[in-house]
Amino acid sequence: MSTLTSILVVLVALEFFYIMYLETIATSSDATSRVFNMTKDELNRPSVQTLFKNQGVYNGLIGVGLLYSVFISGASLELSRLLLVFIILVALYGSLTSDKKIILKQGGLAILALITTFF
Repeated sequence: MSTLTSILVVLVALEFFYIMYLETIATSSDATSRVFNMTKDELNRPSVQTLFKNQGVYNGLIGVGLLYSVFISGASLELSRLLLVFIILVALYGSLTSDKKIILKQGGLAILALITTFF
């Protein structure tokens, strides 16, 4: 895997760790309100808190998987591609069902990283 690809995959992992932080630790913060375009009242609802924390764990595990693919895996290119495709598909689904900008916000860096895996 090229150095550029490794750097981009690590940046995608860091993006997912940030999302995990927003969803699990800073669930009702101003930043979370801004990023997810939700009011603080909505974010403070117990059901939303539970959903965000569960989703945050998922995002954190995606970040761990990406770091594993770069630094530990014997099949780093294949594993990185697989996780990046998953991220892009989820971002595509989010852009179709929630906000069209999600494909770029959540999937943009992953798309760039995936493209670099072919060079």
